[in-house]
Order: sequence, then structure tokens, then C-alpha cells
Amino acid sequence: MLHELFLNDNHFTWLAITTTGDLLTLLQFPFMQRAMVGAVLMGILGGLLGCFVTLRQLSFFSHAVGHAALVGVALGVLLQLNPTWMLLPFTLVFGVVVIYFIDKTDLASDSVLSIVLSGALAIGIILSSLIQGYRGNLMAVLFGDILAIDLTDLILTMLLLVGGSIFLLSTLRQQILLTLNLGVAKVQGIPVQIYRYGFVVLLSLAVAVAIKSVGVLLVNAFLVIPASTAKLMSHHFGRFLLLSVIVGSTTSIAGIIASGLFNLASGPSIVLVQFLGFVAVFGWVKFLGKDA
Repeated sequence: MLHELFLNDNHFTWLAITTTGDLLTLLQFPFMQRAMVGAVLMGILGGLLGCFVTLRQLSFFSHAVGHAALVGVALGVLLQLNPTWMLLPFTLVFGVVVIYFIDKTDLASDSVLSIVLSGALAIGIILSSLIQGYRGNLMAVLFGDILAIDLTDLILTMLLLVGGSIFLLSTLRQQILLTLNLGVAKVQGIPVQIYRYGFVVLLSLAVAVAIKSVGVLLVNAFLVIPASTAKLMSHHFGRFLLLSVIVGSTTSIAGIIASGLFNLASGPSIVLVQFLGFVAVFGWVKFLGKDA
């Protein structure tokens, strides 16, 4: 049976299971069912976007957006609003502003990202220091808790996944060309700026949605590791995309189960499983020479 299981702020914050029967019992709880559905949705979304993030070398961008989101979280807590509703507009504005700065300056993109990230992070830390009393909402968003997601979070993730899939898959040829050769894309008349800003908006919103599950500190891994793992397995873009989605969703589910089996935090457990999967695939490809 469940060794320890108690309620805190209307969701279960600690759990440990030891048998298959305990696992099946745990899966009957609504909070666990929501977490599993959310893991699949966010795994697919992370895998889909991660392909373009890794190929376009936007890993540092998603890292910056995730960490700068601390400002949105702190503002939400200070204003006594749901941090999720502050995260969405803040990450969206931050992502667009960063790309605008990169386009309008002669500085390298990593320099611009470092400058803006440092400023936003400093503001976030100062705002966090102003928070009095209970900081549970802030801590949950920093470290993530997929077991705490609700129906609203699932709906937001589903809408983002559907909208993102339609946008990326309906313009897949243009997106691939933008990824591989920006100059050729411009010559062929593809509206490069519209697609670039559209992808940044999508990526920023995905980061905001994923933060509640894996936390500000680990959200970048959620996008990068599954796609990087898939890239080791195949260099064909179609298979690469499919494998990334599969790796993202399956490792998310495995991470939740591992968190219950070993009494670990859910967000870090997901990322740890993804990391171990990457290491395993790397060893498989490196020493056995296997790829798709």
C-alpha cells in the first residue's frame, strides 16, 4: 500500500510506492491521471519544438526565457495572482523583445541574451525578496510539480500543442529551409521575420506552460534533451522529429513513475530520466554504431 500520502494545498506533495499494486492504486487518483496526461502532452510539445530549438541553436534562448520567467512568477505572487497567468504574458513579451534586440544590434546573440537574462534575473530576485510570508507558489514554480497541474493547465497545453502543430507542420518545408539556410529562404520569398517571430512566440509560451511541471531551473532540459537524444538516433528529419516526440512523451511518463517509486520530486525526476536516456542512447550509438 501507499506508505505515505497526504494532502497539502489540495494536491499530494509526497508519495512513495513499492509494489505494482501500489502503482495501480496510485494511478486511480485524479491528480495522477492529470499528471500522466500532462506529461504526454508536454512531452510531445517539447519534442516537437525541441527539434527546431536544437537545429537553430536556440537552446540558450529557451534557457534565458525560462530563467527570466522568475520575474513573472514573483509579480504574480506579489499581486496575489495565479503565477501561470503572469508567466504567459511575461515570457511572451520577453521572448519577442529579446529577438528584437538581437535583430537591431550588432552584438552576438549570446551577448544580448546574457545581458537581458542578467537584468531580468536581477529584477526577479529583488521582487522575490519583497515577498512576505508563505512562498509556496514561488518555490513550486521554481522547482516544478507536475502532480499539481489542473484542468486549466491541461487545456492550455492542449491548445498550445494543437496550435503549434498546425503552425509548424503546415509550414514544415519553409521551417526546414529556414533552419538549414536562412539566405536561401529569403531568396525564395519566404517571410522570414514572420516565421521567426511566430516560432519565438510559440517557444516562449511553451516554456511558460512547461515551467509548472519541471520548474524554471530545469525547463530548458525539457526542450533540449529529448531532441538531442533523437538526433543521435537519426539524421533524417522526419524520423528525427518523430523520435523526439516519442522520447519526450515516454521519458516524461517514466519520470513520473520514478518519482513515485523512489519518493523523488516529479520535475527533476523527469529530467533525470531524460538525461539517463540520452546517456544510454549515446553509448548505444557510440559503441555499437547504431542509428536510424
